[in-house]
Amino acid sequence: MRTEAATLPGHPERPNEDWAATALPAYGAGGTVVVLDGVTPPAGDDGCVHDVPWFTARLGGALTELSASRHDMTLSGILSEAIRRTADAHRDSCDLSHVRTPQATVAMARWDAVTVEYLVLSDAVLLLAAPDGSVRAVLDDRLDRIPDAVRRSLEATDRLRNREGGFFTAAADPYVARRAVTGTEPRAAVRALAALTDGAARWVELFGQGDWADCMGVLGKEGAHGLLARVRSLEEGNEAAGRPLRGKLHDDATAAYAVL
Repeated sequence: MRTEAATLPGHPERPNEDWAATALPAYGAGGTVVVLDGVTPPAGDDGCVHDVPWFTARLGGALTELSASRHDMTLSGILSEAIRRTADAHRDSCDLSHVRTPQATVAMARWDAVTVEYLVLSDAVLLLAAPDGSVRAVLDDRLDRIPDAVRRSLEATDRLRNREGGFFTAAADPYVARRAVTGTEPRAAVRALAALTDGAARWVELFGQGDWADCMGVLGKEGAHGLLARVRSLEEGNEAAGRPLRGKLHDDATAAYAVL
């Protein structure tokens, strides 16, 4: 069994808002992977005195500690408790009811000798590779269902943020954990797994360099750092060629990879 994680900031002068951790408990044949992608707020007030990296570090730390130590709790319950803990840490100083209060997307997995559990919330990606080489992508596609014309409007997007009929992120309401995509697989059915922020998933979703099985192949041969290096090379090549790119040139990019 081995795990690794890598992250690259989208801009050297701006803090990385992604967060990742892996843990291999000393007991048993288990482990956990947690990846968060902090949601960059637009310029202006978000009701909070803390920045997004503060939030993702708090939430990610709680998710890692709980998923590694509380095997009596489901991942949904762990996300709910981690959100509650993080909210309590700044409830007295910040307006947590603000629609753009610090928030993040989540991809996480936990395994023991029998079962692999997973959870995805918003546009992070979790990949599960079977022993025969096939790969299943666990996705929460609710954000993708929103028309581009709506997503280009901040006000329209805010009306759908953490609302039924819209999309969900981990912010200040523990209830949102019930809206995550969750499931389990037999441990014998999963050879390896990976969690990616959308910045790392660009290799498939934006640049079309292969499918998710090909992406897992890159991770297996070149590791998390190799995948991120490929994404940066594609972004820079796109810029040099003068080709238009949807969204920002570089995004924070994070990948965590585990061979079970």
